[in-house]
Amino acid sequence: MENAQTSVKVALVAGEHSGDILGSGLMAALKSRYQHVEFIGVGGPLMEREGLSSFFPMEDLSIMGLAEVVRHLPKLLKHRRQLVEFLKQQQPDVFIGIDAPDFNLTVEKRLKATGIKTVHYVSPSVWAWRKGRIKGIKEAVDHVLCLLPFEKQFYDQHDLPATFVGHPLADAIPRQSDKVAARNDLGLAESGTYIGLLPGSRKGELARMAPVFLQVCKTLKANHPELQFVAPMVNQARADELSSLIAESGMQADVQILLGRSREVMSACDYLLLTSGTVALEALLIKRPMVVAYRFAWLSYQVIKRLFHAPFFSLPNLLAGRAIVPELAQSDASVERIVANMEQLLRSDNQALLEQFDSIHQQLDQSASQVAADVVTNLLKN
Repeated sequence: MENAQTSVKVALVAGEHSGDILGSGLMAALKSRYQHVEFIGVGGPLMEREGLSSFFPMEDLSIMGLAEVVRHLPKLLKHRRQLVEFLKQQQPDVFIGIDAPDFNLTVEKRLKATGIKTVHYVSPSVWAWRKGRIKGIKEAVDHVLCLLPFEKQFYDQHDLPATFVGHPLADAIPRQSDKVAARNDLGLAESGTYIGLLPGSRKGELARMAPVFLQVCKTLKANHPELQFVAPMVNQARADELSSLIAESGMQADVQILLGRSREVMSACDYLLLTSGTVALEALLIKRPMVVAYRFAWLSYQVIKRLFHAPFFSLPNLLAGRAIVPELAQSDASVERIVANMEQLLRSDNQALLEQFDSIHQQLDQSASQVAADVVTNLLKN
């Protein structure tokens, strides 16, 4: 152990599954640097496996969209107030907010005001919308850990310490994925053309996107009878909801639901139809041609369309700096538009696209958890 400080107390708060992945990786890396680390805060099953006892269920923070947040606001405010008081009593050496900026930045600001060092892991999309938030971020955070290279450049321009750590998914996902092995693992036929459907892991997302995706499947199946469709669901509740929607669409014989294992499903498929978010980055790293389509709740979209200034909303296009995958939002995410773009993928060899995916994979592969742990360790030394 190189650290003079052998025992530390680390507080972390993750708001959803992707944050749970980031948090667990960082926790494991920190444990290799200190003889004893006590973890407190909020996280999911992966972080709990690394030793965190969650102050309240992480699912309470897994809320997306303005309308949804407004409905759950009293509960969120109560959670935040109680958590801040708890952390003030516990006096951790560092607080690490993992994504969930609307929740975590306020926690960070209140803790930083008491002298607790604060780190925000995963930059808010301040470069894309509500750029005025940078002042508040600087007041709340001692250091930002950025998953994407262009984010650090933004913080450098605003004199806020930030480090590009790379993306843990780029570390975890091999540069080449074995389609046949994935099909064998999932019990799928080795031959045939598979399209993976990933209509979202949240209840609201699934309700908005799955009926559209299923209609797309129905049209594609009529044009290409050989196509097969596989949909991984994050849990049994989402699987049951999708099953009901499939029954309503009459596609029971054509769409297979698998519980969990979304990464294996993506590896097993030839093409993907998915919503925006981290899943699009996973698809890029697995090197599968995709169409990205998303519909926000109406109220959320009214706000977003007035404030969002980035040229793209999907991570593959943001990382490439140009439109390399089709992305369709709101009214553009129609059955007809999605079908047309899926047909284009089916007609193309997509080799140039896959080479672009691989180049981005190399750029993001930085051993993110280790780099993030280095930053936290150095912050604790100062």
